[in-house]
Amino acid sequence: MSIESVGIRRRYVDRFMRWTFTAMASVTILIVLAIFLFLFKESLIFLREEGIMPLLSTRWSPTSVQEPGFGVLPLVTGSILVTLLAGVVAVPLGIAGAVYIAEVARPLEREILKPFIELLAGIPSVVLGFFGLVVVVPAVKAAFGLSSGMNALSGAAVLGLMAIPTIISVSEDALRAVPASYRNASLALGASHQQTVWRVLVPAAIPGITAAVMLGFGRIVGETMAVMMVTGNAAKMTFVPTDSVRTMTATIAAEMGEVAQGSVHYSALFCVGVLLFFATFLLNLLALNVFKRYGGRA
Repeated sequence: MSIESVGIRRRYVDRFMRWTFTAMASVTILIVLAIFLFLFKESLIFLREEGIMPLLSTRWSPTSVQEPGFGVLPLVTGSILVTLLAGVVAVPLGIAGAVYIAEVARPLEREILKPFIELLAGIPSVVLGFFGLVVVVPAVKAAFGLSSGMNALSGAAVLGLMAIPTIISVSEDALRAVPASYRNASLALGASHQQTVWRVLVPAAIPGITAAVMLGFGRIVGETMAVMMVTGNAAKMTFVPTDSVRTMTATIAAEMGEVAQGSVHYSALFCVGVLLFFATFLLNLLALNVFKRYGGRA
């Protein structure tokens, strides 16, 4: 086979692979656009009949006979409160666990902990929801002297436990991917092991750690069953951790199966879905911005 024929074949293969990957990426984009268009189309019924102002009220009571309320603000505040509290639990513990496994643990410990953590990441959310209902809720109730332990704090604790394995696993891979020359250069300049870890390795792994945190927050924001089981499902505006709350995902899951298709209530739930779609989109944009800002330094 001549060199010229080999070159022609390679060009055809490269062209085929380029078009294949382009087609796959285009299909992915079209699927996302189709999902958004479907959500927006179903939400138009509510927007045409009620307008956007009812969504900005502070009362979510769509089944009320006297005066139905479709305000999403209680659902938004509930989602934000639970997400932030879960992040406070998951991010420090997840990064600290990743640093321990990657830089402190002995090889035998690493071989045991790594598969165990990845196994925890695969536990179904409903199982963790039962754990929260049986263990976390009574513990929160007893610790704060509350009449009920079903509140935002319990939901955040359960969601934090769900996100920690994902953050640890991805962050540990990012730390181990940092070139050994970074560690050796830092130690050669007289830095201690702790200084090398926190001032050299962790900053160098910021893009991967950011991806891990965003994946963890993605699971927190999108979780339904566990948060619905332990937060009390009270649709009210509050930023008090010991109050019962209801998230957007829990509202969709709890009410979609009981509402008449094509009704105003049905369309209002799709409005909540559109809002949730935009929230996750903005979260991804934030992650991309952090990645661009720090990725070049790694």
